[in-house]
Amino acid sequence: MLSQAKRCPLPFSSCKVEADRAMTSSQVTSSTISLEMERTAEWILSQGIPSDVVVQVGEASFPLHKFVLVAKSNYIRKLVMESREKDLTRIDLSNIPGGAATFKKAIEFCYGVNFEITVQNAAPLRCAAEYLQMTDHYCEDNLVGRTDDFLSQVGLSSLSSSLKVLKSCEDVLPLAEELKIVDRCIDAASLKACREAEFPSRRPTSWWMEELTLLGVASFGRIVRAMRARGAKAAALAGAIMKYTERNLRDLVRDHSGNGTRSSSPPTDPNLISRQCELLQSIVALLPSEKAAFPINFLCCLLRCAIYLKSSIGCKKELEKRIIALLEHMTVDDLLVLSFTYDGEKLFDLESVRRILSGFVEKEKSLAVFNASDLTEVCSSTMQRVAKVVDVYLGEIAIYVDLSISKFNGIANIVPKGARKMDDDLYRAVDIYLKAHPNLDELEREKVCSVLDPLKLSSEARLHASQNKRLPVQIVLHALYYDQLKLRSAPSESHNKQDSATTRSQVLADVSLIRENEELRSELTMMKMYVSDLQKSQGAKSLQRRPTFFSSMSKTLGKLNPFRQGSKDTSNIVDDSEEVKKPRRRRFSIS
Repeated sequence: MLSQAKRCPLPFSSCKVEADRAMTSSQVTSSTISLEMERTAEWILSQGIPSDVVVQVGEASFPLHKFVLVAKSNYIRKLVMESREKDLTRIDLSNIPGGAATFKKAIEFCYGVNFEITVQNAAPLRCAAEYLQMTDHYCEDNLVGRTDDFLSQVGLSSLSSSLKVLKSCEDVLPLAEELKIVDRCIDAASLKACREAEFPSRRPTSWWMEELTLLGVASFGRIVRAMRARGAKAAALAGAIMKYTERNLRDLVRDHSGNGTRSSSPPTDPNLISRQCELLQSIVALLPSEKAAFPINFLCCLLRCAIYLKSSIGCKKELEKRIIALLEHMTVDDLLVLSFTYDGEKLFDLESVRRILSGFVEKEKSLAVFNASDLTEVCSSTMQRVAKVVDVYLGEIAIYVDLSISKFNGIANIVPKGARKMDDDLYRAVDIYLKAHPNLDELEREKVCSVLDPLKLSSEARLHASQNKRLPVQIVLHALYYDQLKLRSAPSESHNKQDSATTRSQVLADVSLIRENEELRSELTMMKMYVSDLQKSQGAKSLQRRPTFFSSMSKTLGKLNPFRQGSKDTSNIVDDSEEVKKPRRRRFSIS
């Protein structure tokens, strides 16, 4: 053709037409050769001609024909030509992507056997074709071109098919990554997921979230980040993450309400726990920066999983930080999710609860300083709500015998005193604790009751406390005295309402006086016992030693001495039978 062009120069248009004809002729020739090869392969297969080469893929062996393989695979052609053996009879392809199942499909293509390319096998076939060098450049209409056409026209046309192709890529990494199949799937899937989140096309509207749960955590994370880059809303991303977590950590997070956590036991296999720990840490790393994107009960379930799986400190701190930001919306059930084991039989972890409450109180203190107010005197409505939740929570965990006094008091004392308007819920928790721990001595019971402020008890609670035999005497006296003080001050309260601080100081002073009276009463009792013992010992001695005549006479004369009382007046002489009555010293006391 070129020699003709040199001998007979033609216009440019004529040269172009001639070149097109040459290219078309070349394509027709190549296509004819390829067609002939396929027919030959079919004939070989139909005639049952013995194989001349065995291909080993893992544990599977394939008896095949070199001619058929060389016709489609440039890689096998090179192996045959570069082999030092005269007649190569065994080829090892154990490293082929997709394994024996994918290689079987590629062999069927080489032999012209009809087979179906699906969204599940398209990516592995594309990688195997690349490995075997079954390109269109080597042979017309080869496997690389076939699989690329399928991915473009079918595999990436919808969200479901894109996700299935992406899932199949997880088995043929890193070659699928090098061939950009993964990038194409993520780009197509994230685009269609964002559209579904904004404009749902079917019911239920969360169907696309369910589709994402089929992926591995690495692929899922890449789609979430791609959606965030495309401007997806935090609520949509949070919904997808919650669905994914519930699906893939089913034994640990069956729902994010905490109600279904007692139906089955968590995993105990160390390998499974290790894999789930990595999965959880990857999920926590995907959480959007918006603190209010997730409900607090879901975060509590995640934190309990992190504690059980012994996740990293950073993972647990991140979850605690997010819970602190939403603590005002926390319920008692949310705190109980953190506190109990999965079977609900015993306490699990109270340190996380203590850290969360301490972090929340510190945050409230910083806000109070910013607003130039004192947290000890006036607390926000948020702090008061949290204080009530904490008191009810203490009542729920107080029944467990393994709850120590230090842990009970530690949680109760985290809440500032000013955050509790009434201590009725806290009194109920203390009473339940004393009932569940009947072997406590007086000192230990006083330590438990030290978290209470008797002045903040309602009249019903004070009445109950005054009759409660489990309480120490000091608390009962507080309740009784405050009731009496209320009764005394009732008529005058309508005219002049006494200041609470003055009332508190008066009550404290009177209570200290009561305690002093009790100490004096006990001392007096001890003194009486000592005197009675002394009298008994002296009586025993007097029986042993009888008085003589001279000793009795001297005692009688001594009584008649007019100067015995320090005066010469004989009027001071009194009869021995009469008793001098001294005025009784009285001390203010309250019966």
